[in-house]
Amino acid sequence: MYETVSREMMDFVQRSPSCFHAVSELAKMLEQAGFIALQESDAWKLQPGKGYYVTRNGSAVMAFRMPPEKPTGFMIAAAHSDAPTMKLKDIAELSDQNYVRLNVEKYGGAILEPWMDRPLSVAGRVSVQQGSRVFTRLVNIDRDLLLIPHMAIHMDRGMNDGRALNPQIDMLPVYGQASSAGTLKNLIAEAAGVQPEQLLASDLFLYLRQLGSVWGAENEFISSPKLDDLQCAWACTKAICETENKHMIPLCAIFDNEEVGSTTKQGAGSTFMQEVIERICEELGAGAGEKRRMLAASLMASADNGHAIHPNHPEKADKTNHPVMNGGVVIKYSANQKYTTDAVSAGLFKAICAGAGVPVQTFVNRSDVLGGSTLGNISGSHVALNTVDIGLAQLAMHSPYETGGNRDTLHLLNAIKALYAAQLRCTADGDYEVN
Repeated sequence: MYETVSREMMDFVQRSPSCFHAVSELAKMLEQAGFIALQESDAWKLQPGKGYYVTRNGSAVMAFRMPPEKPTGFMIAAAHSDAPTMKLKDIAELSDQNYVRLNVEKYGGAILEPWMDRPLSVAGRVSVQQGSRVFTRLVNIDRDLLLIPHMAIHMDRGMNDGRALNPQIDMLPVYGQASSAGTLKNLIAEAAGVQPEQLLASDLFLYLRQLGSVWGAENEFISSPKLDDLQCAWACTKAICETENKHMIPLCAIFDNEEVGSTTKQGAGSTFMQEVIERICEELGAGAGEKRRMLAASLMASADNGHAIHPNHPEKADKTNHPVMNGGVVIKYSANQKYTTDAVSAGLFKAICAGAGVPVQTFVNRSDVLGGSTLGNISGSHVALNTVDIGLAQLAMHSPYETGGNRDTLHLLNAIKALYAAQLRCTADGDYEVN
């Protein structure tokens, strides 16, 4: 069962070479489960017992189910659709007498070295004009198109001693020989199904062509592009497709741009989730006071993968709080609030997981290592509620090819399903009943 779930997740990742493709695939999952598409620009008419979803910018999506009776709060799981990569600059072709390369800039905190000497291609979206209409189209040049070549060791004898890669020099992919100059726009237009003269603008990114794999002595590991964070985004969406709650509103929030700070209209630092919750409350006839009471009886899990203890560098992990792959869902802590987990949110989440038989483990950085952050606290600045930061243990975070535990995708899926199905009742500050 667990391998079937992991392979389904990796198939989703393969179909999601960009954040825009990921949200398009998640929307298909939701529609197949009976969710109804909403538009932010339209009036909403929400009916009890129905599921709905709305996208923003084509790279973020919110999905929720209206319970059959008046709800008492929200059970929320959030993740993000983006991953570190390289973005094509507006004028991308760089030509000389020998080669055509593409001019790119780094997106997010990518590990650069593993991008080299691997088959790559381009995916994202373009803005298209047709008469007076301007619209977007997804683009995926679905073939091995590019490669970023290493120098030979004979030309840099010290390369194995460690060297800094310059993104403007070392990380430019080769597109073709000199005769290929001027053809990229035609390829992009063909992939979009339009004429080159119709193209207005683009958001195009490099992606790794390598497929996900199951490996290890007992098939205990998986490796794939974008486990951080499409593994969580898929699990959050799959779970809401398969879960109902008679008393509370399950809400799945997939944001974009977490890897670059979340401060966009589609990021966790935006008003997207706040506005969706407000519109739901308006449809329920719930005023500001009742909305506040509902949020006090709500819980959010911010799902973003964490670091497994490394086989070659165990000294980099905390002595007592180091998760392992296949050990279950990771609860992430930070005294400096890089993660939003506290005793209340962790306790509620642990109680929900225990009831569902889902194993949990903890992650804390070494005290002398500055860790990363995620979307939980950023989202909380707009919608304040109990929030726990969770994820799955993985290796090589921010590499184009990451590794995790084969059993853990199912662990996360079951945990999020239990979260969506749970009911909380707040009896006092820090005092809850969990059912």
